[in-house]
Amino acid sequence: MAPGKPTIVALSSGALPSGVAVIRISGPATRNALERVVDALPPERRMVLRCILDPQTGELLDTGLVAYFPAPRSFTGEDCAELQVHGSRAVVNAILDSLVALPGVELADAGAFTRRAFENGKLDLAEIEGLGDLLAAETTGQRRQAIARAQGGLSTRIADWRESLVSLRAELEALLDFSDEGDVPEGLEADFRSRMGHLRTAIARELAGYERGRIVREGFRIALGGPPNAGKSSLLNALAGSEVAIVTAEAGTTRDTRDVALSIGGQLVLLVDTAGIRETESLAEAEGIRRARDAFDAADLVLWLSAPDVQGLPSPDIAVPVWDLATKTDLVAPAAGPAMGVSALTGDGIEALIGRIETHIAEAHGTGEPELISRLRDKGALEGALAALDRAADLLDNPELAAEELRACADVLARFLGVMDAEAVLDRLFSGFCIGK
Repeated sequence: MAPGKPTIVALSSGALPSGVAVIRISGPATRNALERVVDALPPERRMVLRCILDPQTGELLDTGLVAYFPAPRSFTGEDCAELQVHGSRAVVNAILDSLVALPGVELADAGAFTRRAFENGKLDLAEIEGLGDLLAAETTGQRRQAIARAQGGLSTRIADWRESLVSLRAELEALLDFSDEGDVPEGLEADFRSRMGHLRTAIARELAGYERGRIVREGFRIALGGPPNAGKSSLLNALAGSEVAIVTAEAGTTRDTRDVALSIGGQLVLLVDTAGIRETESLAEAEGIRRARDAFDAADLVLWLSAPDVQGLPSPDIAVPVWDLATKTDLVAPAAGPAMGVSALTGDGIEALIGRIETHIAEAHGTGEPELISRLRDKGALEGALAALDRAADLLDNPELAAEELRACADVLARFLGVMDAEAVLDRLFSGFCIGK
C-alpha cells in the first residue's frame, strides 16, 4: 500500500436500526485506532467481547465483539478490524465519530475495501464482479453463479489459458532467438497446432455459455403482448402475486412497458407488461405500442394473449419464441388448439403456465453448473482472445508475427482480470458497491 494511505472505516452491515451492526476498519492505522477505542487489543484473528470507549473522554460507547486481522491475512491484505456492536444509530454514529477523529482515519467511499483487496492482490476483477453479483443476488441461480465466480472459478480457467499461451509463445520465441543452437528444434513441435486448437476449444466453450450466464445474472425476460384488454396486466398481477399493475375495463390503460421480477424454479424472471397493440391516434399510446414492439424483440419469450371478449390479433413474426395464451377462461373455455388457457380471476391455469415456463427455461438454458461468463465485458474479452488466437494460427509460417498475436491474446485475458490497464474498469465497477464493502 502506498505510503500515507489513509485508514478507512465504515458501517459494513445493513441499514440501521438493526440487531447487530458491523463496523469495518482497514489501513495502516488500524491497530492504533483499535487500541484507542477498546479497553484491550484482542488476540489476532479471534473475536472477543470488549468495551468500546470514546478515545477522548474514556466514555463507554457500547460493548461488542471485536476482531483484529493483521496484514496480509485479511480481506483487504492490510491491517483490518471489525466491531460487532448494537445496531442503533446513536451507537454506530458515536463509534464512527470517535474513529474518524483519530489521525489518519477517514470514512470509506463506496467499494473502498474491495478496491484495496484488488490493489493488494487479494481479488482480481472477475472475482470482484462475482462478489458484486453475490451482494445483489435475488435467486438461487444468481447466488450459485456469483459464488462460483467470486471464489475464482473463472479466474482459475483464465490463469490456465494464460499459462498455455506462455508455453506456446516460449516455443515460438525460442525458435526465433535460438534456432542456431543445437538444443533447440529447427521447427515447431508436431503437436503445437493441436495444442493451440485445444486452447481455442476451451475458450470457445466458455464463450458459448454467455447467453445462459447472462440470463441467470440479468433474468429471463418474458413479454406479455396482445390487443388492449386481453388481460396482460391482470396476468402480470396473477403471476407476481400482487397488484403491481393497474387493471380497469378501459382499453389502453397501459401506455408504457413495466418490468416485474419474480423467481421461478430459482431463476430470475422479468415479466414485461406492454401496451395493447392496435391502431391509435393518441401520440402517447402510439409511443407505448412502439416500446411494446421493442420489448418483444428484446425478450427471451413472448406470451401472446387473446381473450373471448376482445378482437384477436395474429401473433408477431419475431425471432424469439412466441406462445399463444388464451385468457379469461372463466368467461369462455378456450377452443381446442395449441393455446394454453388461464384465468387471472380464478387462478385457473396459472400454476400450469408457471410450470411450463420453468420447464422451458431449464430445457433451453440448462440447470447444471452455473455459467461464469455473464457480462458483455466477459463476452468481448473472450471474443478478442479468440480473434488473436485465430490470427496466430494463420501466421504460424511467420513465427515472429504469430508470437505477437499470442502476446495480444494473453494481454486481452490479463486486462480481463485487471492485471493491466484496469483503471477505467475499476472506477466503474467499484462505484456500484455499497459503502463498507
